[in-house]
Amino acid sequence: MRLLTGCDRWSPGSSTPILMPELPEVELLCRRLDERGAGRTISRLDLASFAALKTFDPPLRSLVGRRFEECHRRGKFICVQLGAVDGSSADPEWLVIHLARGGWVKWRDKLTTAPVKVGRGPLALRVGFEEGDGFDVTEMGHEKRLAIWTAHSPDDIEQVATLGPEPLDPEFTEERCGSILRAEKAYLKHALSRQSVIAGVGNAYSDEALHAARLSPFKPASNLSDDELSRLYSSLIAVLREAIDRAESLDLDQLKDGKRGAMRVHGRTGEACPVCGDVVREVSFATRSLQYCATCQTGGKPLADRRLSRLLK
Repeated sequence: MRLLTGCDRWSPGSSTPILMPELPEVELLCRRLDERGAGRTISRLDLASFAALKTFDPPLRSLVGRRFEECHRRGKFICVQLGAVDGSSADPEWLVIHLARGGWVKWRDKLTTAPVKVGRGPLALRVGFEEGDGFDVTEMGHEKRLAIWTAHSPDDIEQVATLGPEPLDPEFTEERCGSILRAEKAYLKHALSRQSVIAGVGNAYSDEALHAARLSPFKPASNLSDDELSRLYSSLIAVLREAIDRAESLDLDQLKDGKRGAMRVHGRTGEACPVCGDVVREVSFATRSLQYCATCQTGGKPLADRRLSRLLK
């Protein structure tokens, strides 16, 4: 894999209606693409955003004519394995996509045959099958952090190779979770949403897990008691599994609204906490914000705005 200049950088979510795709949404996107694409031949790969493509070896055009073998998730990354159409023993190649904050995948039952307009609109990449259908990878907003790689292996990509463990992996036990978090010199909120610590959890689901566990976002991860660890571990796993189960019946274009409607505190500043009825509060940073319930999580103490003073613990 050879890199182009520039690289993708993870962009946290905020309390705005734009919700970054996290583990549950990317998991369902991969499942839907696998259901519709597995075993089929790629007939077109039209790049509309040159800035989004981070590699040039193997060339993107060399993947045209390959068979869509499978699509799976690693953290927040969509990993598409492409094999040889003739069933030869040629090594597979990979198309890897990180949707960042404003990215999404839209299935098209009938793709237009017109050439894509490079650098205009939300379209970043169009992937078509021989039958004329396929999907668009799009990005809304002005940040433009969506990233696309071609690679001989996903682990050739630094951002994938350095990911932490998958929280829904059977090997991610409470004991392992505790050893990872207690080794972090960071607040729980930061530790949970850092991809090199735990893969796939971002701003929204870290807010939701901390609320369910009744823990302050700014409790030092290294100071977790056994009871607090048990609550946090159980809440994190439950929140992620519930989100996947809830989204299982939704189609691609319904996943964002499904996520937004299910949030208990994230993105709900000023609304009533569904557990205790207290108002959901917010702490804002330069490029992100978090939501929490003071009654449920901080013993009734509102957290000070990070931009103005030191946080209360």
